[in-house]
Amino acid sequence: MSDSEDTAWQVFDVAGIRSMLSDKPVEYKEFLRVPHLSCGIYHLQAGSQDMQTPHDEDEMYYVLEGRARLQVGDEIQDIQPGTILYVRATAEHSFFEIEEDMTLLVFFASGAF
Repeated sequence: MSDSEDTAWQVFDVAGIRSMLSDKPVEYKEFLRVPHLSCGIYHLQAGSQDMQTPHDEDEMYYVLEGRARLQVGDEIQDIQPGTILYVRATAEHSFFEIEEDMTLLVFFASGAF
């Protein structure tokens, strides 16, 4: 994880980021935080329950592995590896019917530029 604004750029390896996870059924680990962006890895085991609450920042997910469904408000979307999802700040959302262990990269933007 980085809190430094002094670094002009950083390189991250997905395998290295995944190694930050333990074996909890639901887990989120942040690996980057700078003033207008934070990034993390989110893992949900098959059959687990996503207990998210709405966030104050816009959010993007990139699905690395797994299959589930995402509900945002009244809309439902099937997701699978390669799916990219955008969720507006304060929108109610959660993953459900998690059929396979799911790992996602998560990007939060503050919007305060």
